[in-house]
Amino acid sequence: MAYKVITNCPVCSKTLKITKLQCTHCHTTIENEFELSKLASLSKDQLHFVEVFLTCRGNIKEVEKELGISYPTVRGKLTDIISSLGYVQKKKSEVDEKKVVTMLENGEITAEEAIKLLKEE
Repeated sequence: MAYKVITNCPVCSKTLKITKLQCTHCHTTIENEFELSKLASLSKDQLHFVEVFLTCRGNIKEVEKELGISYPTVRGKLTDIISSLGYVQKKKSEVDEKKVVTMLENGEITAEEAIKLLKEE
């Protein structure tokens, strides 16, 4: 039975490194220090969201429909995942107003969501 790779030490919470790999067919074993991708540190729910986001080709309206959640919830989940991956978020003053207007024009967000984005950001 295979288990999901844990990425943090259960004792001190520091990042773990993979040090041993083994072939399930011929049992060849390789030992060294191997790095995990940043995606390996995401929770099961976050990974599911990423899969849905990718299969919807980044179309937030499609993600909303697929998961039955609102635009702000999709955006919140994306922000959470971006933070979990260790990337710095844009500052509130860096809102791309043109992008919000374009999204509104394309029907990707409602007028209420656009107002909220412009006010909150």
